[in-house]
Amino acid sequence: MELYYREFGQGSPVIILHGLFGFSDNWQTIAKGLADHHLVVTPDLRNHGRSPHLPQHSYPEMAEDMKAFMEARWMFSAAVVGHSMGGKVAMQLALTHPDMVERLVVVDMAPGLAEDNHSYIFEALLGMDLSKMKTRQEADSYLSERIKDVGTRQFLLKNITREHDGTFAWKMNLPALHRHFDDILAPVHPDASAFDKPTLFVRGSRSNYIKDADFPLIKSLFPQADVVTVADAGHWVHADKPKELLEILKAFLG
Repeated sequence: MELYYREFGQGSPVIILHGLFGFSDNWQTIAKGLADHHLVVTPDLRNHGRSPHLPQHSYPEMAEDMKAFMEARWMFSAAVVGHSMGGKVAMQLALTHPDMVERLVVVDMAPGLAEDNHSYIFEALLGMDLSKMKTRQEADSYLSERIKDVGTRQFLLKNITREHDGTFAWKMNLPALHRHFDDILAPVHPDASAFDKPTLFVRGSRSNYIKDADFPLIKSLFPQADVVTVADAGHWVHADKPKELLEILKAFLG
């Protein structure tokens, strides 16, 4: 399996992993901001973007995807940054293959069982017949009755692509993601030992994905972890406060 990816700059490698319903483009601003001193690689995870659509979707499997992806590029060690679902992939990779992760950054995701914040999104997306949509405005109008937040709708609509026959289709494997939603909410699977290397958890002050109650679990799995809170940022910290997040990443990654 070959994951699609984008690449920026040169230097010590940094891999950035997007979240659910995302793809490599979501992190382009941050990637370009790090590219002066790093080789930044932003892959599409399985069942997202231009990467293969597969029947399975679990964190152990996606961690193995990343191991194979890195080895195929003779990249045997890198700093790994992951947001939301991608944060759990990054955590799983660090716990399962600690030698391949130099430093770990997890953006707005805890390692435990996640709360369901997306069922209404799945319901809206699965209820929309893209084959009958003529314009993106029609799709937005349909979603606006079910998803009130404009930013969320714009983010989701980036997943629409036009086929050769002119019809719209999803870039992501929506049925597989819905079928494996419990696997996406699931906690990471800890290995025999913790990941004892520099680790940073970044959370948005307006987000509830990383709670103070999560700190003991975070410390048990990632003993060197620090937690930084970005003021006035929600779950999509990189979209809400890109400059602030970029400075945090630059300082941590060196």
